[in-house]
Amino acid sequence: MKVSTNLFFDRALNQMVASQSSLAQSQAQLSTGKKVVQVSDAPDEATAIQRLKSVIARQDSFEQAVKTAQNRLNAEETALEATANIMVRMKELTVQALNDTYGPKDREIIAVEMQGLQEDLLSYANTRDVNGAYLFSGSRVFTPPFAANAQGDIVYQGDETVNLVEVGDQRSLRLNRTGTEVFGRVTRDLPNGSTEGRSFFQSVQDLVDAVRTSDRGAMNRGLAEFDTLNQQVAISQAKVGSAMNVVSNQTAVLEETRLQLRTVLSEIEDLDYTEAVTEMQKRMMALEASQASFAQISRLNLFEYIR
Repeated sequence: MKVSTNLFFDRALNQMVASQSSLAQSQAQLSTGKKVVQVSDAPDEATAIQRLKSVIARQDSFEQAVKTAQNRLNAEETALEATANIMVRMKELTVQALNDTYGPKDREIIAVEMQGLQEDLLSYANTRDVNGAYLFSGSRVFTPPFAANAQGDIVYQGDETVNLVEVGDQRSLRLNRTGTEVFGRVTRDLPNGSTEGRSFFQSVQDLVDAVRTSDRGAMNRGLAEFDTLNQQVAISQAKVGSAMNVVSNQTAVLEETRLQLRTVLSEIEDLDYTEAVTEMQKRMMALEASQASFAQISRLNLFEYIR
């Protein structure tokens, strides 16, 4: 009889401890709002939750990269559009200066305006993004891409590095256009039959000087060179536009993917409060029952020892 009572006692104690543990689990779920509070509660679900959170974190990093790319592309678009508009204006002024009704003094006045426009071109070529990084310097993002050398010529100080940013699984986007790509060179035919290369800003300065000195031949040559320079800027604008389309599409893909992942995560992880409260009440009742049973068996067990 004593052995049988002890067996009942152990069973009742174990049942009461299990009920307490079960109730504590329900209380922890309600306090956190999560189905799985500890890995031991549901190992398979816990593993799935961690895997999903890892994928979502990676998606979040892609979205941040896309935002960075969008900001840079917006800055590039603004700078290139302004550059193109200035070049159109300089070409108009050159055509105006070629008019026979204009004299040397008139052309000097035009040259003054063109010189100011050239300075604006330099300013846009040295545009920075919201983080203070130069857009057109390649990897030398904290070095102005264009600056005057000791001879007073505007030269390129950046490099030809193409910066890529990862915006998705196995999906990268070019983040920059280099200074030499946007503000390129022209090849000029010389009287002796040879050729020479002239940088963007050398060609622009030559055109300003030609207007100032009323050199009609140099002005006509400058107009032809401007067509080449304009084409290079236009190509860069097209590339930026294409990249912005990629960013827009990728943003939509990432947002949809994140929504799907978070929906699945919520289904696995988030608690149904109505169901959880009902379950906790059941477990409280089970605990009360096991406590009552344990109390009865404890009294019986004590009686057996006394007897």
